[in-house]
Amino acid sequence: MSEAPGEFGLIARHFRPLAGPGGLSLLDDAAVLDPPPGRSLVLAADAMVAGVHFLPDDPAETIGRKLLRVNLSDLAAMGAVPLGYLMTTAFPRDIDDAWIAAFAGGLALDQQEFGLDLLGGDTVATPGPMTLSLTILGHVAPGAALRRGGARAGDEIWVSGSIGDGMLGLGVLQGRFAPDAAGFLAARYRLPQPRLGFGQGLVGIARAAMDVSDGLVQDLGHLCRASGVAAEIEAGLVPLSPAAGALVAGDPALLALCLTGGDDYELLFAAPPGAEAAIRAIGGDTAATRIGHFTAGPPHVTVRDKNGAEIALPRGGWSHF
Repeated sequence: MSEAPGEFGLIARHFRPLAGPGGLSLLDDAAVLDPPPGRSLVLAADAMVAGVHFLPDDPAETIGRKLLRVNLSDLAAMGAVPLGYLMTTAFPRDIDDAWIAAFAGGLALDQQEFGLDLLGGDTVATPGPMTLSLTILGHVAPGAALRRGGARAGDEIWVSGSIGDGMLGLGVLQGRFAPDAAGFLAARYRLPQPRLGFGQGLVGIARAAMDVSDGLVQDLGHLCRASGVAAEIEAGLVPLSPAAGALVAGDPALLALCLTGGDDYELLFAAPPGAEAAIRAIGGDTAATRIGHFTAGPPHVTVRDKNGAEIALPRGGWSHF
């Protein structure tokens, strides 16, 4: 039998090889999936639009990997283990088949790295910008998922990894900042690192958690509202990578961009005083840094300098509208 035309041929060439057993070779109307016995499902969805969430000239491979990774970051924030994903793609009609092959190749790389398969989805054409949507499924022990609500006054504020790399990396790619020699910042924008193992290790330690996607200060505000507390962070404690630190040293005003820029996909979490040893014992290659504490009061985030003075920020973070 000859290859199916159009959409179905595209799916057969590029996406069927990504399907696992639950995806039924992408030949049926829906997937069939049995979650691991005694586990609760965790589901999340994110979309990416060309020119908004990635640059038009970003490599196709990294666009596919970023699409998967930003969703994996949501699972990490819940302490979940990946299981599979559904994907909807709206490609321009003049999309090159080689581009889609590279996009699917990026997905294949990260499926192998993170241990999950494609379950299904939809593929359509669009006259507008390329739009990619992914729904991810994971699992946790019943009642064990990390939530945004649960932080208490007196709890400490922690973040994983480093903050500000994603937005500075976008600036590098747009020519607004000089690139670092190793290309670290651009890579952090194009390929975020979902902290899955670290998030799973936080179960039973963290009282509240979320990932940093729209900016540290704005996302901390979300966590405060869900928990009914206020927060204070010390700007000097916020971890910067060497590449980001070099840029901020040359232009201290960039610290505000690091605090509010978004695209970090690090974990932000509340832990009770005395939990540091347990946090350090999670292990792996993910560092964590205490950057402040929660206080009683109306939900609000205050950023202070090394002298305790409040720092006024021009904005809280990224808005989709």
